[in-house]
Amino acid sequence: MAKRKPQLNAQGPKGDRQAMWETLRAIHTDGQPITVDGVWAGMTVTTPKSRVRDYLTGLEKAGYIVRAPGPYRPAQTINLTLIRDVGVEAPRVRKDGSTPTGGLGREQIWRTLKIIGDCTARELADAASTPTVEIAETTTNEYLRFLAAAGYIDIIRPGSPGVLTRYRLVSSRWTGPRAPMIQRTKQLYDPNTGEVVYSRITKTEGGEP
Repeated sequence: MAKRKPQLNAQGPKGDRQAMWETLRAIHTDGQPITVDGVWAGMTVTTPKSRVRDYLTGLEKAGYIVRAPGPYRPAQTINLTLIRDVGVEAPRVRKDGSTPTGGLGREQIWRTLKIIGDCTARELADAASTPTVEIAETTTNEYLRFLAAAGYIDIIRPGSPGVLTRYRLVSSRWTGPRAPMIQRTKQLYDPNTGEVVYSRITKTEGGEP
């Protein structure tokens, strides 16, 4: 029986960080040294080379990749090796190697929603919170309202005075591991499918709702 090839790519449309991570993993799997030029040239997503350099710098400082031993002249290409492969999802790192917290709460809510079953916003916020990222009930409430409007979750018990609304994920609407995002335009965008799945229409004076 042929050995199954490991999955190197996440499903659905991807941003430049995901494309960079998938490209460097593919280079590593082929047994080649990882370089800024190699990752930049191998990507299917167009992005500035400086962005690739910054991401690889962040990965190195965070301990995902290391430099090959030996002195380097300023103009010499630096070879890197992947030593910490965490799977298909690209690590979130800043240039200094730290982890950005923006969006982590939403991702934790989305993953927990699949596991927890029916829940209230309060229960979901408690279950999704971690020692490093604490999630407020109000944040969870807003996210659940958008998910419900887009058909990702069902309301199985409407709220009333003294009674919290209960929600449940619609299993057929689990589109992937990347959490749908509320954009500044009050739209819900699903990065797993690359689609805007809901837009909140606001009522303006003299206009239509």
